[in-house]
Amino acid sequence: MNTTIPLAGVIGFPIAHSKSPRLHGHWLAKYGIQGHYVPLHVSPENLSNVLKSMPNMGFVGCNVTIPHKEAALNLAHHVTDTARRIGAANTLLFKNGEIHADNTDGIGFIENLRQNAPQWRAESGPVVVIGAGGAARAILVALLDAGAPQILLTNRTADRAHALAAEFGPKVQAQPWEKTESLLPLAATLVNTTALGMAGKDPFPFSLKGLPSTALATDIVYTPLDTPFLQAARAQGCQTVDGLGMLLHQAAPGFARWFGQMPDVTEETRRVVLGQ
Repeated sequence: MNTTIPLAGVIGFPIAHSKSPRLHGHWLAKYGIQGHYVPLHVSPENLSNVLKSMPNMGFVGCNVTIPHKEAALNLAHHVTDTARRIGAANTLLFKNGEIHADNTDGIGFIENLRQNAPQWRAESGPVVVIGAGGAARAILVALLDAGAPQILLTNRTADRAHALAAEFGPKVQAQPWEKTESLLPLAATLVNTTALGMAGKDPFPFSLKGLPSTALATDIVYTPLDTPFLQAARAQGCQTVDGLGMLLHQAAPGFARWFGQMPDVTEETRRVVLGQ
C-alpha cells in the first residue's frame, strides 16, 4: 500500500503574496485528494539546490514564479517545445530523478478567453499587445498558435519589442510606444501584459477612445480585478475579460500532473481565490 502523500508548491522570491496555495488547497479539498501545496521562499542562489532536494522530500513537482522562470528552464532535463519558445518555465514535474519543465501561461491566457468570451476567435483580426516582458512572450506564442493573423506589439523600451518581433517572425510587428493609441482602431483584440494599472504601480497611460466596440480587451492584471484599463474598454462598448482566469487556468495542468485530477475552473474557484 502506497502511503506517500504527494507534495507540490510554488517557488518565488518573494512568495507570500501568491494566491496559488489557496487555489490548489481548494482543489485538493474539493476532490478529496490527500496532498499538500505550499509556498516556498527561495532566493536565486539557492534555486538549483532546492530543486535537486525536493524529490527526496516527497515533492512530485512545483510551480515557479518571478524571478525563477528562466533559471528553472535552464536547470530542467526535459523541456516542452512551448516552454522553449517562451524561454521560461512555470510548471515542473519531478520524475525518475529528472526535472520536466513546461510553461502553461499561454494555455492559461487562451483558456481564460475561451471560457469568458466563447465567441472570441484569435483569427478574427489584428491583436494589439501592450508590453514585451515575460508574460508577453507566453501570450505571443499562444496567440500565434491560436491563429492570430497579425500582432502589433508596443513596449516602453523599444528594443525589447523589436527583439521579440525579430524572434517571432513577420506576424509580430514592433510599433512605437508613443503610437499605441493610433493602433487601437485596428484591433480586434487588445491585450495589456504590463503591470501598468496594477495596485501600487503606475497608472495605465493611454486613452482607449479609438478602440472599436467590436474589439475584445483583456488585462493580465487582477489586482484590482476590474482595472481602469478594463473600465475604459467597457466604456467603448467592448467585451472585457479580467486577468484572474489566466492565473486559474494556467494552474490546472500542473495540478493534473501532480495529483492525477484535471480540476474545473468555476465561479466558486474564483470566489475562493479572491477570499470571498
